[in-house]
Amino acid sequence: MSAENDASNEESPSEKKTEDVTNPGTIRLIPETKNLENIKISDEESSFYTDAKDYWSNIPATLDGMLGGFGYISSLDLNFSERYIRDILKSADPPQRLRALDCGAGIGRISKNLLMKHFETVDLVEQDQKFSEEAKVYCSSSDDSAKRLGTVYNVGLQKFTPEPNTYDLIWSQWVLGHLTDEDLLEFFKRIKVGLKETGAFVIKENVTKHGTVEKDEDDSSITRPLKTYETILKNAGFKVTQIVRQTNLPQGLFPVYLMTCRPKKKKAIN
Repeated sequence: MSAENDASNEESPSEKKTEDVTNPGTIRLIPETKNLENIKISDEESSFYTDAKDYWSNIPATLDGMLGGFGYISSLDLNFSERYIRDILKSADPPQRLRALDCGAGIGRISKNLLMKHFETVDLVEQDQKFSEEAKVYCSSSDDSAKRLGTVYNVGLQKFTPEPNTYDLIWSQWVLGHLTDEDLLEFFKRIKVGLKETGAFVIKENVTKHGTVEKDEDDSSITRPLKTYETILKNAGFKVTQIVRQTNLPQGLFPVYLMTCRPKKKKAIN
């Protein structure tokens, strides 16, 4: 299986939820691995997190380090995400452009090159200490980005709780495979509380194609089917309003999907 590599087949970021969906920062863009069915991550929760922390502690705080040797795809990734985020900001009920949050921010690649172009202040969440320190330096390397840099939270997503009603947009990319299903659900619930009324939550993740969960023993992460993300988001109180597949990535990688999520509105009681 490979990512789409034909520009003529590129989905427009303005497309609504696709009908051909198959049953996703700082996680490596890895080729597909052997299917590993019936993975019971919750049974090994402690080692699941500590092994991942140990793995990333040995990865250099560089672009190649963040993208697992695929640093050359950064511009392809960012250009597609730029078109996608512009579509969100032009939607019928757009987020404000005041404050954004970058989850699993690594060295600040997405914060500086995407979010800071659109939001007055950008906060970052990153578990690895050296990545957090490098993100502060990288995001302060120009006058414009320096004035937009907010708080850098040096903590794992499984322990992070945003302040309520704070963010216009929360972006999470290539990091959710480092959370167990249970922690992912609770994380989504906390993210929902952290969004403003018109806020949006964007996920950009690798997904498996055939409805199975696959585990990477090297960095202690899992890759989920897209349907699993949709189910957990629904259970957390989100409505998925858009799903688009990233195109033009190298062959041999997992499919990469972007999802826009909005908190479900409570029904009025007559």
